[in-house]
Amino acid sequence: MFVSDCRREFYDVIVSQRVLLLVASDVDALCACKILQALFQCDHVQYTLVPVSGWQELETAFLEHKDQFKYFVLINCGANVDLLEILQPEEDTFFFVCDSHRPINVVNVYNDTQIKLLVKQDDDLDVPAYDDIFRDEEDEEEDSENESDGSEPTEKRRRFEEDVIERTMKRRQRREWEARRREILFDYEQYEYHGTSSAMVMFDLAWIMSKDLNDMLWWAIVGLTDQWVQDKITQMKYVTDIGILQRHVSRHNHRNEDEENSLSIDCMRIAFEYDLRLALYQHWSLYESLCNTSYTSASLKLWSVQGQKRLQEFLADMGLPLKQVKQKFNSMDMSLKENLREMIEESANKFGMKDLRVQTFSIHFGFKNKFSASDIVYATASLMENIEKEGPETTNFIKALDSLSRGNLDKLHQGLDLAKKQLRAIQQTVASCICTNLVISQGPFLYCSLMEGTPDVKLFSKPVSLCLLSKYLLKSFVCSTKNKRCKLLPLIMAAPMDVEQGTVIMVGIPPETESSDKKNFFGRAFEKAADSTNSRTLHNHFDMSIIELKTEDRSKFLDALISLLS
Repeated sequence: MFVSDCRREFYDVIVSQRVLLLVASDVDALCACKILQALFQCDHVQYTLVPVSGWQELETAFLEHKDQFKYFVLINCGANVDLLEILQPEEDTFFFVCDSHRPINVVNVYNDTQIKLLVKQDDDLDVPAYDDIFRDEEDEEEDSENESDGSEPTEKRRRFEEDVIERTMKRRQRREWEARRREILFDYEQYEYHGTSSAMVMFDLAWIMSKDLNDMLWWAIVGLTDQWVQDKITQMKYVTDIGILQRHVSRHNHRNEDEENSLSIDCMRIAFEYDLRLALYQHWSLYESLCNTSYTSASLKLWSVQGQKRLQEFLADMGLPLKQVKQKFNSMDMSLKENLREMIEESANKFGMKDLRVQTFSIHFGFKNKFSASDIVYATASLMENIEKEGPETTNFIKALDSLSRGNLDKLHQGLDLAKKQLRAIQQTVASCICTNLVISQGPFLYCSLMEGTPDVKLFSKPVSLCLLSKYLLKSFVCSTKNKRCKLLPLIMAAPMDVEQGTVIMVGIPPETESSDKKNFFGRAFEKAADSTNSRTLHNHFDMSIIELKTEDRSKFLDALISLLS
């Protein structure tokens, strides 16, 4: 059931209880978690935090803790499946689900007792009506009641015939209703997409309770930026939500504007700005950033010799010396840095890069440290999927969570270094996939598979990194191919997951078009293809469009997908 008043129906209920927080492994979930932790700290709420990266971990965590806890808060997991069926909880157990995955499972929507959904109501949810999907069982029971009466044979026969006709009619109506129900549910569950960021939902709660600190507002901004960086929401939705957050930023900054020398709040200042769409450029060299940002790399086709020439021409057009461009951004000449954005934008327009400017926010800690929201997203995501140190998964999660606090700038800088390695690895893999023609058209979709032994292949066994790679690759492929039909196709990407167990991880992403609504149909398609071929698959990820599959079942699974989507 949807919660209409978050404060009364959610926060006031759990504030005096022990709570178990189950948090998914994505940056938006981490930000929502940080906001909720800060609120819990204000009110001394006892809680236990358990990171979960998939359905199996969620079930295990629930089974381990169900005796100690009655209240469970799920962040970015749990909305898009029938929770009660998966977890089989006792009747006095309550779940509060704050999840941006859509569509929301209908059983969760219409369960009034145990499942409470913390979801922004103005998202277009289009949930089917209750009567269209649920039907009372009383109708069936009536059939078997009117049997034998001790009346005359003719009367008996007549009544029996009427009964048969009535029963046949009921059965036909039921069959028609069931067919209509299947159709309605298919239309509703066909596409997977994302709603409002969970961090924004949690910030709204803090704001309603007048406990919204500047830190919380920054986490909400990072949560939204994560959705944009990972390409989960449309440009329209991003701009709308940026507008909402911009009003909060103005309100926060306005508190201390009256004083003559306005200090930033707690030595921390958030500013709205139109920034360049270049990854980590303030912590890198401008040259590296241009080469490793998917937008500029795809537009200039940097994997080709011709593309490299275009990059040199682009830099020459701006009048920037190579020596300046290749050194750290911080060390560049001040005179160049002052008008840099305008210079880059002007030249970018000539080279067909019209969307190089993007609305975003930046944060200043004291005088020295300045970060843009996307810097934080890249750094935190890289820390979460760090493959350099072997150890329990939770250490990466805790590190990533810590890097969001401004007291841990060393962890954030470590994340930025990892993010640079990740972006380089992605860009090199994209270049080799395009140069060796690894992206092939399978009819209804494009397909690319990374071989065991490819450089950085271990990194791409992680879901967030693989999704980023897939999106960058599709963008670059669309820019490089001359086949107009291929430009409109979605992409399936596969990478080795576990060599010993012989599994691959597969992700499906929607077509790269201007008007794309970011809705993904691969989740349902993967399920059907696996069922029809008895492929050994594991649907363990909260995003339905990511699956794990036995390597030897791959070819029959793909054949089934081709015939299903043709």
